Amino acid sequence: MAYSSNVNLPEGFVIRDFTTDDFQAVESFWNENGLGGLHRGDTLKIIVDTLNAGGHLILMLDVKGKIAGTSWMTNDLRRTYLHHFGIAKPWRGKGLSKLLLEKSLQLAVKDGFQIKIEVHRENLVAFNLYKKAGFSYLGDYDVYMIRDLSDI
Repeated sequence: MAYSSNVNLPEGFVIRDFTTDDFQAVESFWNENGLGGLHRGDTLKIIVDTLNAGGHLILMLDVKGKIAGTSWMTNDLRRTYLHHFGIAKPWRGKGLSKLLLEKSLQLAVKDGFQIKIEVHRENLVAFNLYKKAGFSYLGDYDVYMIRDLSDI
């Protein structure tokens, strides 16, 4: 794999797979960091279903066992979709996103699918991270979604 973070995990930090016992902490982390949550349909059932379908949800924990970062990867057997990727505010700017992305990309390579991520236009830090890792701009696509099916 060409991308390497060249960053070491700080002493006492760990990266591990999600377990169902982590759900409340993960949901809180996603809400606190603007990454998702129940209001976007990110239920425990959905997470478990995506994991059972070959997806991954990895957590970076700090020395106190608190979530410092998450990376959730789902797939449609053609592409891996990287989402809910983020680092907690106190840990930003320390290279941890590079390390979490490297671990995520290792899983994606092992799965063997193309990998795709959506990035907010104004999130230049994330944009630069993904560009350095080899992601390229897909084109002039706008993303549309119906979250609430009762609107149909």
